[in-house]
Amino acid sequence: MCTGKSSHTKSSPKNKVELKDRAHDKTKAAAAKNVAKAPAKENKKPLEFKLHSGERAVKRAMFNYTVATNYYITKLQKKQEERLQKMIEEEEIRMLRKEMVPKAQLMPFFDRPFLPQRSSRRLTMPKEPSFGNVNSTCWTCVFNNQHYLYHIHHAHA
Repeated sequence: MCTGKSSHTKSSPKNKVELKDRAHDKTKAAAAKNVAKAPAKENKKPLEFKLHSGERAVKRAMFNYTVATNYYITKLQKKQEERLQKMIEEEEIRMLRKEMVPKAQLMPFFDRPFLPQRSSRRLTMPKEPSFGNVNSTCWTCVFNNQHYLYHIHHAHA
């Protein structure tokens, strides 16, 4: 058992920082060697490139113009059709008004007054409704559904 602290088993923060610095220095040195070996590049001008935004704007303006003209033409055609339909309907109304001449009802004949005559058909004969055996019971018993009272009333009478 060891009670003391051993410095070689646990790394201190100071040692970690030193290791990182050494690794960083080695990468810098390697990069410096590679840069020194590379030939110097000459300055190049950027290539001229053409934007097509102007052409697209012209095409878009032409498209918008054609859409607007088509819309205007269809609007005019609809107005013309509505005007023509209205004229046709007005002409039909004029023709109907000419055809529909108001006619008064005929005057009744006062010298020959209307006298209704009796019908030659027979009169209908009413029939008694049949609610079962009507002869054996009285009407109060049938409607009150008390068949036994019939015998009591008629037996005492």
